[in-house]
Amino acid sequence: MTTARPLCLAEALRRPGYLLSPWPWRALAYLLTTVPVAGVLAVGLLVVGAPLLAAVNAARQDRPVELPLVLFLAVGALTVLASAPIVSVAVTAVERQRLGLVDGRPLPAYRWRGLAARYTGAAAWREVAHTFWLGGVVPLGYAVFTLLVLLDLTLVASPWLAGDADEVIVVWTTVDTAGEAVPYAVLGVLLLPVLWYGLGALAAVQNAVARWLLGRPADGAALREVSRSRARLVDAYETERRRIERDMHDGAQPRLTSLTLHLGLARLDVPEDSPAAGPLAVAHDQAKSLMVELRQIVQGIRPQSLTDLGLAGAVRELAGEATVPVTVHADLGQPLPELVESTAYFVVSEALGNVVRHAGATRAEVRLVQADGELVVEISDDGCGGADPAGGTGLTGLADRVAAADGRLLLASPPGGPTLVRVELPCHR
Repeated sequence: MTTARPLCLAEALRRPGYLLSPWPWRALAYLLTTVPVAGVLAVGLLVVGAPLLAAVNAARQDRPVELPLVLFLAVGALTVLASAPIVSVAVTAVERQRLGLVDGRPLPAYRWRGLAARYTGAAAWREVAHTFWLGGVVPLGYAVFTLLVLLDLTLVASPWLAGDADEVIVVWTTVDTAGEAVPYAVLGVLLLPVLWYGLGALAAVQNAVARWLLGRPADGAALREVSRSRARLVDAYETERRRIERDMHDGAQPRLTSLTLHLGLARLDVPEDSPAAGPLAVAHDQAKSLMVELRQIVQGIRPQSLTDLGLAGAVRELAGEATVPVTVHADLGQPLPELVESTAYFVVSEALGNVVRHAGATRAEVRLVQADGELVVEISDDGCGGADPAGGTGLTGLADRVAAADGRLLLASPPGGPTLVRVELPCHR
């Protein structure tokens, strides 16, 4: 159960105690403080919008649009566009303060970048879009919600209204007496919590749009540089990995093999009742164990079967070693980058290990498809399903490995099965 205090209205709406919390009142305060801001902006837009509607109406009726009206529209539109980047500065400053009523998460700090940036920067025009949203769309939403509130209040008050009049219209019908209006009043009372939630939802939507437009993303050039830096890190990792693999395979592993061989020969020359026989046997066994461990480490860096057989052959070898029947379908064209090959291999290895250990499956299938500059790896089984990345099945580690190769891992594993693991790896470098 989540006990932490919600940081924003959208999160609070999902909590069971929302109606009894301060959040509905904060949402109401947010909406009420929006009214004067949106009202002023709406009036300003109507100055241009009303003549525009008149011109559209005249065109629909095949009547000529008068020249003064056209000039007014042109001047008005240019004035609105010219002043919007400046007006949006004040509107944005007010909105950033008001967002604290319904959202405790900080927005990126605002920095004035000069007058020219107000007309050329993407962030400035997002603020303009937010200003038009407040003046054009928000009032319409408020009007619809206000109408719903008035209709519900009419339902609640219908018994008293029916007592003072001969006939009262209640939404879709009419009532003549207070007794006839009671069921509608009960319905109106039951709808009050719904409207209270609706008020919060309206404020949450307005807040989400404001954060989307005002929470400026990082500069595009910076994002591209981060991507390039990440590519350099991956390349450096691959280079270092190959160096370690070569040094271990060509240096440490042969020397350890020679040491193990000499220890074995020494054991043959030392009598069993000699005081040195016991320590020598222990040293020999430890050297052999270290040989096995080193071989596993070298294989873990890049399996030899992957180098000798390629991805399809190495995966078929994995399938042959599994304790459940595994069918492999491979449709690979051009050679794959080493990072993609090793990532795909370890994904299949871990996924088949999960099938054997956890799925209770009777069969599995592996598909390798290379198309449109992407390698798609799918591992499916007919087991019990219910795989959860938080359950310690290695899926989180696989997702991290896939993300390091700029790919993504998708999982479908409903309770009862089947389970499908899909990995998408870009092949371009």
